Amino acid sequence: MSAQRKNAISVVKADARSRLEAAIDENDEQAYDEALLGAANGGVEGNGFARQSAGAGARTTSGRNSITGDRTLSRGSILSVAPKWFVRDYMALKEIVFSSYINLMLLCAPLGWASAYFKWGAVATFSLNFLALIPLALILGDITEDLAVRFGDVVGGLINATFGNVVEVMVSLFALFKNLFTVVAASLLGSILSNLLLVMGCSFLLGGMYHSVQTFNAMSNRACSSLLMLACIGISIPSAASMLLVTDPALRADWILDVSRGTAVIMLICYACYLTFQLKTHSELFKGDDDDAVPMMTVGTSIGALTVITAIVAVCSEFLTDSIEEVSAHTGISETFIGLILLPIAGNACEHLTACIVAMRNKMDLSMGVAVGSSIQIALFAIPFAVVVGWATGHDFSLDFSPFSAMVLAVCVIHANFVTADATSHWLLGVQLIALYCVIAVAYFYR
Repeated sequence: MSAQRKNAISVVKADARSRLEAAIDENDEQAYDEALLGAANGGVEGNGFARQSAGAGARTTSGRNSITGDRTLSRGSILSVAPKWFVRDYMALKEIVFSSYINLMLLCAPLGWASAYFKWGAVATFSLNFLALIPLALILGDITEDLAVRFGDVVGGLINATFGNVVEVMVSLFALFKNLFTVVAASLLGSILSNLLLVMGCSFLLGGMYHSVQTFNAMSNRACSSLLMLACIGISIPSAASMLLVTDPALRADWILDVSRGTAVIMLICYACYLTFQLKTHSELFKGDDDDAVPMMTVGTSIGALTVITAIVAVCSEFLTDSIEEVSAHTGISETFIGLILLPIAGNACEHLTACIVAMRNKMDLSMGVAVGSSIQIALFAIPFAVVVGWATGHDFSLDFSPFSAMVLAVCVIHANFVTADATSHWLLGVQLIALYCVIAVAYFYR
């Protein structure tokens, strides 16, 4: 998750953060107690709860006083004597989980696991785990953002960069370990196209409906656009060069593998330079409007929640990738289309929403940070990382994308750079980007 992406999410969640901070203000004990008991009892007023508990205790017989007293020790009375850090973490987690109706899809996670265990069918297993990844990505982003706020721009940016694309990386790695190289390549390429065309296009379209012409930072846009072009060239060179430079077909596979691994290392170095540029030397270009934000949870709770959610994502990703081949055979939908179009929707759905919301608020720098920043992270980090992991684990994944896929990536990057060249946007540009994404989806659907 880039610095701009973190700030974009912070803007969307500013109201929730302010409500939580007001409720747990340490200088206002009465507001703290009322918020505490209100949260514990689903909106029941604290004083009423206390009177009800006292009345219930007075009506008990002497022989049952201790037992009834223990039974009246409810969630509210436990929290009333709990440390404030515990209550703060409880309220923060409650806000994260119950702040969006999208999180109702968390119920799909246990259902998806049950489907895999009881053999309900590949389509049911795929669909349930696919839907479960959407709210998991949202909650993971919230927790990652809160943990990053605590450590400042540099360390926080590294945390966001590491965990910001956990869903995409998890899905690609599990597919890699199952030798589903087509799914790996398609899912990572699809994440780039989804962010670069669909997210940016929807942001331009919806933002343009509320504002005639919108502008964003030209210098940061040029830096990001050139990095995307570099990544596009790096991904395309191994497969293109092998057809032109290697005349012996028997040597081509080994040649592509060696070149891909060398290219992956260079791209990871470029990504480290990008993080240094973004977080250290030119951080002023990526500043947002939420620099005074304070963390909602303690470090231990944040790390624990991050670990639990990451583990759940890993399980859902494994069941999802296990069912892809059977789903493709049963439905007739190609694995490439599943990886290129469907999987990025699960991993990026909530980020898509964030980018559109901040665009409608005329915060185009933040919206561009979500779209372009995410594409850079996938192109310069996730793809070469998959190559290096495959190298280390004996899975020969390379940058040998099909000529059509390489052409599609190059065309989309060039078109996106052309659209954003003057650092202005309007709704018609959004329509063009969305139309190009739809054309690509149709081509892969009928492939």
